[in-house]
Amino acid sequence: MRIPKSWVPVISQRIVDALMKKDLIEPTIPAARLVEEVEKLITLELTVEDRLNEEVRQMLRKYEGEINKGRMDYRKLFDMTKMKLVRERNIIL
Repeated sequence: MRIPKSWVPVISQRIVDALMKKDLIEPTIPAARLVEEVEKLITLELTVEDRLNEEVRQMLRKYEGEINKGRMDYRKLFDMTKMKLVRERNIIL
């Protein structure tokens, strides 16, 4: 996550407040619940890259021996694998 987790509630509240103030939304649920839902969405979006990185680490564990022997460059292999998954899944980072 590229921003501190403590900022997410503040950002979420500001988004909801701005949308309501400009009459761009008319919530059918309480504003507090709407803010919670926005927080969940923002957190989910911000952790996409973190989850992808963990998946790549898991995939590369099976090549740990060869990487440790110096036959493969971990960083290069990590970046290549990550970019391949990004392209395959149409992920925007």
